[in-house]
Amino acid sequence: MNLTFIAVRQENPTKSIPAQGGLKNYILNCSTKRILYPAVLCQGNPFNLKEREQPMGQTDITEKILEDYNDVFADIINGLIFNGEQRILPESLENTQVHSQYKAEDGKVHELERDVAKYWKDKKVELAICGIENQSSVEKNMPFRIVGYDGASYRSQLLEERKEILPVMTIVLYFGTNRHWYGKKNIKGLMKIPEELNDYINDYEMKVFEIAWLTEAEIDRFHSDFKIVANFFVQKRKNKNYIPDDPTEIRHVDEVLKLLQVMTGDERYLTIFQEKKGVRSMCDVAERLEKMGIEKGLKQGIGEGIKQGIEQGIEQGIEIGKTAGIYSEKVRVYKRLVEKGFSEKEACEIAELPER
Repeated sequence: MNLTFIAVRQENPTKSIPAQGGLKNYILNCSTKRILYPAVLCQGNPFNLKEREQPMGQTDITEKILEDYNDVFADIINGLIFNGEQRILPESLENTQVHSQYKAEDGKVHELERDVAKYWKDKKVELAICGIENQSSVEKNMPFRIVGYDGASYRSQLLEERKEILPVMTIVLYFGTNRHWYGKKNIKGLMKIPEELNDYINDYEMKVFEIAWLTEAEIDRFHSDFKIVANFFVQKRKNKNYIPDDPTEIRHVDEVLKLLQVMTGDERYLTIFQEKKGVRSMCDVAERLEKMGIEKGLKQGIGEGIKQGIEQGIEQGIEIGKTAGIYSEKVRVYKRLVEKGFSEKEACEIAELPER
């Protein structure tokens, strides 16, 4: 790893970016009083950014996720950042690209891919770019990933030669239920920085929301399908065997089931998704889970019964074999005694056989 210094004209680049209200605290800031900024020069993809090789001109096809829907996306931002105030309306959101491309040393074009990102507009005026990343587990280098995604968004704007650069905000939704997010949230916490360089290294901190630890009051701030999802993970944290009992009608059934399957790793939700006809609420999901549990129990019961029957049969067979062997030996003794001149009665008594 090499360090190089980049000279810049402005002491605080983010001052030129207009941040709207509550978003200001969620925009990564690289302000410093120094004029020289160190940059890390590295090859490849050391921070595990989601990427794939992409031939030039090839169209990317991705599945729709829950946050792709404007009503859900706006609800998440309003609930988590604006404390439930309806600052962002679904109709004020517009999709933006979630991919950014770069050409690697191997000559191939690679893509970095976000989960979801949207323009926030007020009428025709663009205010910000907002992104959401989903995590089911703690990822050590997540702060670097966020910096990579946000940096790519700024770079794209520069390449477009926009008159005004929009602020970029990315939040991380953590769906883990076993423990809090224990990884570092800022990039300085992930590096060993020489003391003499510490004041010159820009720090970036990501914003993580632990969905399974939201309070009832915080969940009540949501009005979309995300309220159902958030409640599910809170209850799952409190009770690992929790069976969904939320009667609220699900608007985006496919995406909710896919999110539950991906974030929990429970393949049963994929099965329900594949046979989702009639699923309108989490109560319907619970019925399917219960039915699947009964069917699984029956199969296990039958399997265990067959296994037990086989084991019992083997034991009985052994006993029968032993009995047959003993009887055969007694008969052999009886015959030898008779041959030697013993009466049948005497031979039966000696061989312990019933009289014939």
